[in-house]
Amino acid sequence: MKSSIKIVSIAFLLFGCTAQQIQSITDAIGYEEGLTSEQVASGLKEALIQGISTGTQKVGKVDGYFKNPSIKIPFPPDVQKVENTLRDIGLGSQVDRFVKTLNRGAEEAAKEAKPVFVSAIRQMTINDAWTILKGDNKEAATDYLKRTTSDELRSRFGPIVKRALEETNATKYYSEIITRYNKIPLVETVNPDLETYAIEKAMEGLFFMVAKEEKNIRANPASRTTDLLKRVFKEQD
Repeated sequence: MKSSIKIVSIAFLLFGCTAQQIQSITDAIGYEEGLTSEQVASGLKEALIQGISTGTQKVGKVDGYFKNPSIKIPFPPDVQKVENTLRDIGLGSQVDRFVKTLNRGAEEAAKEAKPVFVSAIRQMTINDAWTILKGDNKEAATDYLKRTTSDELRSRFGPIVKRALEETNATKYYSEIITRYNKIPLVETVNPDLETYAIEKAMEGLFFMVAKEEKNIRANPASRTTDLLKRVFKEQD
């Protein structure tokens, strides 16, 4: 995984530059003579796609969300009173079962991020690349992906999340929980939108992990295990 992160970092720095910019950077860090700027750009583009693939696979697998405390999706906070009430009357196991299936749905949906990221990477402009390289923002690459992919991710996640929630029984369990709660005397009935909540939390967790990997390679010299990475980031420290 670490090697993939390093590949992503180099690609984010160089892909999208002009021929002269790429040549000057590659000369400085010792790329093999004879490679054209177009070949370098093409290779870095594929490296970035490979790195993004690794990142999405990390969250788009069993327990990618559920066993990661930083991105685990909890019971919807807007209806926290439902969870608290059900736990108070001894139905905590039903709540826990639902939360697990909710995260399973997010893990399935996260697999859809790869082609959206790839599309955004292919459209990266010269200005995007240099902003990522020269700016002070340690999450510049992540912010670029958020800006260029969020709308499409949200749209694509819609049917995927719906299907995933149904296949993992999250929708069924959630309906049972809400129905059970609404039958309790004197409570105010609720009917929150589970799909919208799941979509937003799945995207939030995905971008959190991308940002975490980006900040690590920028801030941690020990993670730069090749001469190439050391040279690229030397001027940025």
